[in-house]
Amino acid sequence: MGKSARKAAGKAAGKAAGVRLILFAILGIGAVALAVSLLAWLAERQLYRTAQSVSFADAAQVPATDVALVLGTAPIGPEGGPNRYFVYRLDAAAALWKAGKIKYVIVSGSGEEPDAMRAGLIERGVPAQAIYRDARGYRTWDSVLRARDVYGQKRLVIVSQRFHLDRALFIARHEGLDAAGLEARDVDSPYSIFTELRRFPSALRAYFDVWTSAKAPADRKVTIGADPPA
Repeated sequence: MGKSARKAAGKAAGKAAGVRLILFAILGIGAVALAVSLLAWLAERQLYRTAQSVSFADAAQVPATDVALVLGTAPIGPEGGPNRYFVYRLDAAAALWKAGKIKYVIVSGSGEEPDAMRAGLIERGVPAQAIYRDARGYRTWDSVLRARDVYGQKRLVIVSQRFHLDRALFIARHEGLDAAGLEARDVDSPYSIFTELRRFPSALRAYFDVWTSAKAPADRKVTIGADPPA
């Protein structure tokens, strides 16, 4: 074989090796993505099963307790109108109040969420002096831990849609809270596929948080019922 032929053969072999390497990389990435997706799905299903015995669809079935924690979401939906997740959570919290199941409410979120939640609850008949605003509930983990560490709660009822409630109840009970849940009405049609799918990585995040004992924002202690609502 001449020099030029050997050179051409070498180039061809190099290209083939490069193609194989790319294929192996693609297959490896695909396998990892599939494994993570499966793990996230299993985590979400486990959260659902764990919450079944302490999650209720009817306010009348919820054990009476002093405080409800309403988890925040944006008051305005992506289409520009009222966020149905937001509206239904407030409806559920107001139903708890009217049923005499709670004495106080913590509305926990970030930005404008707690103010909007407070206003919405007042419109639904919950007195302003019963509503405490937690503006540092940046995510579910923060809201639950701050209910315990800042607001001093050991027992409460958490309000959100079921897919969100499962995660919150898992966190609460893992962190020593005697927590039950009231399932707010779910939306008939999710706003986007992202809204529907985000529950799966969020389930993994919940397990990661309890495994690593993630920190929540600290603050001065608030005694519900003694300190005035902020």
